[in-house]
Amino acid sequence: MNDLRLAVVGAAGRMGRMLLQTIPDTLGMRLSGALESANSPIIGQDSGTLIGADPNGVIVSAEPGPVLERCDVLIDFSSPSSTVALASLTARAGVAHVIGTTGLSEEDLEALAEAARKTVIVRSGNMSLGVNLLAVLVERAARALGPAWDAEIAEMHHRLKVDAPSGTALLLGEAAARGRGVNLSEHSARGRDGLTGPRKAGDIGFASLRGGTVIGDHSVIFAGVGERIEFSHRAEDRGIFARGALAAALWTRGRAPGLYSMADVLGLSDG
Repeated sequence: MNDLRLAVVGAAGRMGRMLLQTIPDTLGMRLSGALESANSPIIGQDSGTLIGADPNGVIVSAEPGPVLERCDVLIDFSSPSSTVALASLTARAGVAHVIGTTGLSEEDLEALAEAARKTVIVRSGNMSLGVNLLAVLVERAARALGPAWDAEIAEMHHRLKVDAPSGTALLLGEAAARGRGVNLSEHSARGRDGLTGPRKAGDIGFASLRGGTVIGDHSVIFAGVGERIEFSHRAEDRGIFARGALAAALWTRGRAPGLYSMADVLGLSDG
């Protein structure tokens, strides 16, 4: 079977560079394209040189059209507006789309769902195996414990992160909400300040910390009367997200169009 041809969006970013480093060492795939925004100073550079390796002949481009023509899967850790625009193009081209972009709005998610009618989209607020296993455990705990146990999600990331709560925190919040059979948007408490009054029963709370170079720490706390259960995950290496995204890319081969999650990729989905 031929190697899967992968293109990376946001080649100059932290995740983009990590993917450029990881793809050549992963069996069954090869780098076929690298994309950046039109005003990026690295447009026209060799993507191998960009990461301090030997030139590989894959030139960083701002034009998605030609890149999509020669790739099987687009891996995308960019911005919400870029991801939505690219989803329309991948759907038209029949190219699978692995999305790790965070900060997506409800409108953005609707656009991705529409694109997934024509191509395979794997989307997750976090691509690591550990976090997605954690989400399964959180959903099961929330189902077993019910709303009588208060659920709180705390996360910390590096000082440069621009969205809050993190995509992973929201992924975990959605897992807790599914376990309870409720809509997270209707039971979400974010940003407590001042005289807030007692905690609202059934809420799923979020707290976001930013500082230093923290890759990603997440804790889910279920607090009952006289006892507390805590689940935690700490990312020590950004490579876990790249490796998860590449596993998702390999998984897309031969799949029917649809919107999938990392739980599907890892065989952890109840469906």
